[in-house]
Amino acid sequence: MWCGRAFGALVPATTDHLVPRTKGGPSWPENEVAACRRCNAERGHTSPADWADECARRGWPVDLELVRTALERLEEAVERRGGARRARPYLRGQLRRVR
Repeated sequence: MWCGRAFGALVPATTDHLVPRTKGGPSWPENEVAACRRCNAERGHTSPADWADECARRGWPVDLELVRTALERLEEAVERRGGARRARPYLRGQLRRVR
């Protein structure tokens, strides 16, 4: 999702929460993206928009369209399922930043 490295034996895929759990992000498939261990660990609780900026600063080929699509997919799931009250304003703010 973030640095563009191909997953394999030396670069295992991990599950990264797009909206961090500390910001109210649910443990739903729509809030999970594949990320390498390095990106997942270094990102921590950094917002998707801020981490995308950091990836670009490092020269990594982050795909902002993919980030935007993942955030929109999560927004649709929140609207459909309800709940995730704490994540809604955070999610809207992130969508504004990546659009």
